[in-house]
Amino acid sequence: MAFMVKHVVGGQLKNLTGGLTEEKPEGEKSEAAAQGMTQEEFEQYQQQLEEEKQEREAQFAQKKAERATVRTHFREKYRLPKNELDETQIQQAGDDVVLPTELAKMIAEDNQEEAHKQSMLGQLSNIQNVDIDQLKDKAQATLEDLKKQTENCSLM
Repeated sequence: MAFMVKHVVGGQLKNLTGGLTEEKPEGEKSEAAAQGMTQEEFEQYQQQLEEEKQEREAQFAQKKAERATVRTHFREKYRLPKNELDETQIQQAGDDVVLPTELAKMIAEDNQEEAHKQSMLGQLSNIQNVDIDQLKDKAQATLEDLKKQTENCSLM
């Protein structure tokens, strides 16, 4: 309401006085003065803000590339279709994209576990009620019996 009155009456008063008094609107103050700094200090401040923003953006891009690397790894591992967005993010970050050490350790452990599971003994350990040590003993005993029989064989 006060704005409306000032706008209507202020415009009429300005016309009556002929516009002799120049009022500086509040919005025309320089940003540096509004911050309580000199122009040089304000420029340095703006430059520092811009540098910090660029650093944050670079760190963010690096994190995005690391995440994309992880997703790509799992896509390859489970034979899922590739995603071009992930490849683009990795390329934008450059060649310095490395998996975090903790994650690399986890992946190495997973690979070892899978290699063990894929081996014959790993498959046998999945079968319930099977004693692997007993199986090894029986296999060795069978081999020894075969060796003894071949030694006693007159043909060989």
